Amino acid sequence: MRKLKLDELNRLSTDEFAKSTKLPVVLVLDNIRSALNVGSIFRSSDGFRIDHIYLCGITAKPPHKEINKTAIGATNSVSWSYHENINDVIELLSSENCELLAIEQTNKSISLEKFNFEKSKKYALILGNEVEGVSDETLMKMDHCIEIPQFGTKHSFNVSVCLGIILWEAIRQIKLSST
Repeated sequence: MRKLKLDELNRLSTDEFAKSTKLPVVLVLDNIRSALNVGSIFRSSDGFRIDHIYLCGITAKPPHKEINKTAIGATNSVSWSYHENINDVIELLSSENCELLAIEQTNKSISLEKFNFEKSKKYALILGNEVEGVSDETLMKMDHCIEIPQFGTKHSFNVSVCLGIILWEAIRQIKLSST
């Protein structure tokens, strides 16, 4: 066994990525306080071929030293835009018939393994502040809330780790499942 060299990975160029079919998922990052988390989310978004990232509120935006540190160039491939108010983004995505999914622990959350991502739908995953989570006002506008089962002592996963888990399940169901 040996590690593959970078040229053996057959990755897309930035131009090829721009023209490629994306996972029917957009991300909405609302008031994410850590630019390192934002960079990690960009990197995962590149890896899973996410359509677009909406950065809202206090969320850092490229170019930013800490984003670049963890994104490692993904800010050049993944489409993104900044919006001061998440309500504008929610209204836009609703008008585009996106299913709005908050990643949050609520009394009505659906456990990730029980949520069915359908190939025919477009999804918007809404992630909130690392301490406060998705705001109550935003939660009221969601179609569903999804949470990841946990078995330890901590109350939640890091926001970028959480997103990676959710995206893997979405791509597993939408792109990799044979049914």
